Amino acid sequence: MGPIGIFDSGYGGLTVLKEIVAELPDYDYIYLGDNARAPYGNRGFDTIHAYTLECVQQLFNMGCPLVILACNTASAKALRTIQQKDLPNIAPDNRVLGVIRPTTEMVGTITQTGEVGILATNGTVNSESYPIEIHKFFPHVKTYQLACPMWVPLIENDEHESEGADYFVKEYLGKILSLSSDIDTLVLGCTHYPLLMKKIKQFLPGGVTVLSQGKIVAHSLKDYLKRHPEMESRLQKGQHRTFYTTDDPAIFDKMAEIFFGKSVTSKKLVL
Repeated sequence: MGPIGIFDSGYGGLTVLKEIVAELPDYDYIYLGDNARAPYGNRGFDTIHAYTLECVQQLFNMGCPLVILACNTASAKALRTIQQKDLPNIAPDNRVLGVIRPTTEMVGTITQTGEVGILATNGTVNSESYPIEIHKFFPHVKTYQLACPMWVPLIENDEHESEGADYFVKEYLGKILSLSSDIDTLVLGCTHYPLLMKKIKQFLPGGVTVLSQGKIVAHSLKDYLKRHPEMESRLQKGQHRTFYTTDDPAIFDKMAEIFFGKSVTSKKLVL
């Protein structure tokens, strides 16, 4: 028996872990942030796959039978290859899940107009993962994407609640909504973006629903474990939370408090 592994290229996955812990508090969790090689978004497919697979294998080696890729870039560019080609060879009884599919599986049940906006990083937008996955489940839904390159730096510099953030929140909301007057649902396709939720709702017109991944992924994981008792029985329940970073733990701990909402003490992992 072992913990649930949560992987991200940086800090954003902590917003997902926060919601998973709230939904499933009894389990043990190991969080691994590959901060030394972040961001992943501007790297090529092969590099992202190699980095993600290396971190997944580390979590397997730490005893995690189940790993969540709490990173949109890794979910978009590495998950399918890992599931289909790597797992059968390295750990056929283990599982790796992502954050994109749970969101796309439900977005069509939320929108009333059938038009959805995706706010994400350049890497996720360029991967076309959200439009492709949404079309699989809801062929009638139209999607509009917009990269928001200034949002992550604002958050990681702890400026997301400042007045200076207002301009960039209003700018990107205006741009995505200008693509169609019928957009009634916005998906936050980056795990950093929930930290801007207060300002997003402040500047968003009435009648537009905002979907944040953390709660969706947490509910999806809970449902997955109900449907897969063979995996659930392999998970340890001691309410332990362990954090690893490939960079400086002192920097990670300071940033983690912003994303996780409470203080953490991490350890350095050398890959």
